[in-house]
Parts: sequence; C-alpha cells; structure tokens
Amino acid sequence: MPKTIAIYPGTFDPVTNGHLDLIQRGAKLFDELIVAILHNPEKKPVFSLEERIEMIQAILDKDYPNVRVDAFDGLLVEYAICQNAQVLIRGIRAISDYEYELQMALMNRRLEPRIETVFMMPAEAYTYLSSRMVKQVSKVGGSVEGLVSPLVAEKLREKMGVHP
Repeated sequence: MPKTIAIYPGTFDPVTNGHLDLIQRGAKLFDELIVAILHNPEKKPVFSLEERIEMIQAILDKDYPNVRVDAFDGLLVEYAICQNAQVLIRGIRAISDYEYELQMALMNRRLEPRIETVFMMPAEAYTYLSSRMVKQVSKVGGSVEGLVSPLVAEKLREKMGVHP
C-alpha cells in the first residue's frame, strides 16, 4: 500500500505551540509529514528561513522520524506534486480562519484535484494563538512561556533585544 504524504505549510515565524500541536497530531495520522516553510520575499519575517528550519528541526529532534522540515516558494500545489504528497494540512482556530482557508482549499482543489485539504483544529489551549501575537507580546517584553517552546522564547528574546 502506498504511503500517505501530508504537507503542513506555513511561514512559522515563529513556530508556536499551536503549530507543534498540529505537527505532532499530523505525524500520527500520516506516514510522512513535511513541515513546509514558505519562503515569501515580500514578507519581512523576524527569523530567516534558515533559522526557522533549524528551530523546528531542533524542537522536533528525533522524536518524530516521519516528519521532515523543508522550504518552498511558489504555488503550494506544485510543491506538493513534486513531493508526491496527497494531503495538505491547514490549521483552523476560528471562523475567520475558516473563510480564508476554505477559499485557499477550493483554489488548490481547482489547481490540483488529486490533492486533498484536511482542516485540523489545535488543542483548545492554542485556539487564540498566532505567530503575530507571539511576536507582538515578545516585542514589548511580555512572557511567551507556554505559547512557544523554550528554544523559540530564547531566540525571540535575542531577536527583540529583550532580557528576561
């Protein structure tokens, strides 16, 4: 039986505990999970593409042998085809996410009908959490404990020039 490959795409700037929740759960559902970091030169991320890859790999360590971290640019469905993926994982926290994600899923289906989109909700504790919110809290010196891994919290403090 062929293995099912899923892609969890995003900018992950930075990766939050909500993202990690979906990665951990997705790793249980699919034979292989690719955490695909979008390289979008139009955005000005806090962390470089290389830093984001390194952080996610360090957090996942060897606990998830079926999870691979990669980067892509361009159309997600084209990347998925190149990776022989059959599934795209998208996280939904609120109704506002659903509207946007539904439009993206329908467009992706139009572009490549063989690839399915699976919507996953994070654990209840992370339904309000976003990378943008974590960056805003960190920027003003607020605690992000419990929102991101200790590694990400440390890297955020370094980037924002904030000391504990």
